[in-house]
Amino acid sequence: MVRRFLCPVLVLLFLFARPLLAADPFEHGWQLDPEASAITFLSVKKDSIAETSQFAAISGQITESGVAQLVVALDSVDTKIDLRNVRMRFLFFETFTFPEATVTAVLDPAPLQDLPSLRRKVILVPVTLSLHGVEVELAAEVAVTLLNNDKINISTLNPVILKLQDFNLMGGREKLQEAADVTITPLGIVNLNLTFDRRAPGTPVLAPVSTSGATAALEASGNFSREACLGRFDILSRSRSVNFAPGTSRLDQASTNFLDSLFDIVSRCPEMVIEVGGHTDDKGSAASNTRLSQKRANSVVAYLSAKGITVDRLQSVGYGEAVPLVPNNSAQNRAKNRRIAFKVLN
Repeated sequence: MVRRFLCPVLVLLFLFARPLLAADPFEHGWQLDPEASAITFLSVKKDSIAETSQFAAISGQITESGVAQLVVALDSVDTKIDLRNVRMRFLFFETFTFPEATVTAVLDPAPLQDLPSLRRKVILVPVTLSLHGVEVELAAEVAVTLLNNDKINISTLNPVILKLQDFNLMGGREKLQEAADVTITPLGIVNLNLTFDRRAPGTPVLAPVSTSGATAALEASGNFSREACLGRFDILSRSRSVNFAPGTSRLDQASTNFLDSLFDIVSRCPEMVIEVGGHTDDKGSAASNTRLSQKRANSVVAYLSAKGITVDRLQSVGYGEAVPLVPNNSAQNRAKNRRIAFKVLN
């Protein structure tokens, strides 16, 4: 009887005697719990309309040496509206070229030594944000909350303000404004709410976890509806991401990632015949521009056909300078008029 009484008491004593946090706050390392974590960002359009979005696929860790890394799959941007997600991916983030954003930091253990007694501390963390091919040094004020000995929460105390021009995102902003016919404030207002679990003793340090790719995108697998296909081809036409060597129909190597994404969408609209239209500016004669635009459209069709799209589903047309988007009165406007456009024919 005494033994049966003492056993649970000893277990309780052991639990209460266990330190809330090891002397080394990074002991064994920490792994992000994506289900209990969120990265949200707020954008403002028409000067007064605020919209909040988030990313569905994130991963992260803090190593035993205090190196923290967070990886965000930009394909998983979630605005709660399908075609708005597609605009964000193709026009703004250009995820076919820049699939991920990463946040890295080297954490100092000293400010966290008294976390077991305080339970919550506010610290300033210098971080490096890599986004859209640009690395920027930032500082984030975060609250570190000890939930239990093996679980912590790290959240931004104040939003992190990102200037779009610092990440070469002003061109993407312009494309979004054209597509949605709105003005967009050139700032991103970001909040992080991250929960980490301590790794079990002996768990090896993991390589940085990549979360990018089609599996991370917030799209149902399988074929798209007609409405979804029409919307996607309109967005792809606005991307202006198919480029050629000057004066030729030779595809620029940098265009292949975009064309691979195009191939995926064409494949998932299997009943549709797609027109690939080539367009130029007004430099040169109308006849030579028509020939060049036709050759460029042919190059795109040849690329898609080589990947497996049957030729009866693709029609190439060279419009030359006949259908400009904007007047050919500036270098910027001429660049907009040099494009490959996609249209559903049936």
